[in-house]
Amino acid sequence: MSRSSAAAIPPVLAEVVRSGFVEGHHRGSLVVLAADGSVEHALGDVTAPVFPRSSNKPMQAAGVLRAGLDLSGERLALAAASHSGETFHLDLVQKMLAEHELTASELQCPPDLPLDPVETESYLASGAGRERITMNCSGKHTAMLAACDLNGWPKDSYLAPEHPLQRLIHEVVEEAAGEPVAAVGTDGCGAPLMAISLTGLARAFRHFVLAPEGSPERRVADAMRAHPEYVAGTRRPDTWLMRAVPGALSKMGAEAVQAVALPDGRALAFKIDDGATRALGPVLARALAMLGVDGDIVPRIGEAPLHGGGGVVGEIRATF
Repeated sequence: MSRSSAAAIPPVLAEVVRSGFVEGHHRGSLVVLAADGSVEHALGDVTAPVFPRSSNKPMQAAGVLRAGLDLSGERLALAAASHSGETFHLDLVQKMLAEHELTASELQCPPDLPLDPVETESYLASGAGRERITMNCSGKHTAMLAACDLNGWPKDSYLAPEHPLQRLIHEVVEEAAGEPVAAVGTDGCGAPLMAISLTGLARAFRHFVLAPEGSPERRVADAMRAHPEYVAGTRRPDTWLMRAVPGALSKMGAEAVQAVALPDGRALAFKIDDGATRALGPVLARALAMLGVDGDIVPRIGEAPLHGGGGVVGEIRATF
């Protein structure tokens, strides 16, 4: 292996320990920003572009507000959500559709089951199947459709990168991240996905918590922090963290991406290279400790047991 190839390999952020034996590793990159926005810690390449996946949702919600849609409270939190598909999530999606005279058939997110496995079990037991409103991004898509309706923009192409709404969201991402979007792809829900660096992602979350009161960015941050159960769900770390740490803004994304900002401007972002979400908790807990967060929430988030024979035989643990 060449020296340049070796340098490109991300460092190990977590290891898988079974019965005292290290059976695997999760590599990735992580950045921690100080309160003044400077890089305090960096592991791996934190300047290369990544797809933040659903960690981009606060920026998408701010774009909807910039388009003139008046959302607040739980509705705005749900517009920035990867909801678990709990009853209160689905009820509010239905209400939002009705309030804006929209139908579930207009949503262009794919039909799916609830994101939370506990909800999936009860949902399937009731005889229900995959639906668009059950997809974890249905709140965001409802808000996007409502913004299009408000502005007279076409609704059938609201997910096209060249659509006026998506161009507006593109601008929000670049402004918040402080860097140009490096690539545009398609997210799991079908929406355009803007690639930025992990440093840019941490800067974006920092930007949201420090934004002036009443600005679209601050309105999104305030709604998410006031109603975190609508951003994620009752059994999700984003909810736990925003409930336990006053002023914290937290949002995970698929492929094991996570971003967090504290109200004083400290922030972090990381991505597990292989996309293994099982490593999210331990890595997040260790990164939170680096930010100075303490209390019972850190070990709660970091708990990632391995099971064997019906019992706990090991764990996934951070290595930095």
